[in-house]
Amino acid sequence: MNQITVLKIGGNIIDSATALTRFLTAFSNLSGDRVLIHGGGKIATQIAEKLNVPTTMVEGRRITNKPMLDVVTMVYGGLVNKQIVAQLQSLGVNAIGLTGADAGLVRATKRPVGVIDYGFVGDIQEVDSGRLQSFTSQGLVPVFAPLTFDPTDPGTLLNTNADTMAQALAVDLSGHNQVTLVYCFEKRGVLANPDDDNSVISQLTHALYAEHKAAGSINKGMIPKLDNAFAALEAGVARVIICHADEVSAALAGEAGTVILV
Repeated sequence: MNQITVLKIGGNIIDSATALTRFLTAFSNLSGDRVLIHGGGKIATQIAEKLNVPTTMVEGRRITNKPMLDVVTMVYGGLVNKQIVAQLQSLGVNAIGLTGADAGLVRATKRPVGVIDYGFVGDIQEVDSGRLQSFTSQGLVPVFAPLTFDPTDPGTLLNTNADTMAQALAVDLSGHNQVTLVYCFEKRGVLANPDDDNSVISQLTHALYAEHKAAGSINKGMIPKLDNAFAALEAGVARVIICHADEVSAALAGEAGTVILV
């Protein structure tokens, strides 16, 4: 069975040119088929401020009205994505920059208005992993910006959580491949003590996750990340790892980070 590594790089790494370069260098040295999904970091907020577009965040999630959708499309699908692709090309990786709309790869629907109206935010409905693998079979390395589309609403892109997009891509690819999903960010893994970067939990089960969540040691943005991780395993992904962006190679070798277990 073909092996594919799906990696998601977090926003704080995108914000640092030095940290991003270190990660992309490590990424370029990984073997086998790879898919990269990136967030947008603080750049979208900075560009929005320059354009006088207000930024509203609720529980760490961006409210995406039409002006903000234009900003995240420019920043995620343009500036950030193409800078990453250009750096990977310079490192000898034949990267291709994509959004979910390209080749109809990731279809979504606009999130229904509930207690919170998130605006133009997409909930993923379908991934065309066969078409995605046509890129990898040609030696290309897909680099996804966290944007999807709704084919029933012509011309409309949707802002989509990058962790969720990575999970959806990994799950769909796992139907015909052995997939490892890696969430990379600025922490060394899931921490037992959020203030101690050395308190990495080497293996995290559902039961241990529930204990830490109840105690408050796992909270805020780590909760949706872990919910995505457990959902990916339950849907057929072979392995899920959460690690520091500088420790990807070590984490894949089982020497760093947190391994998520069902």
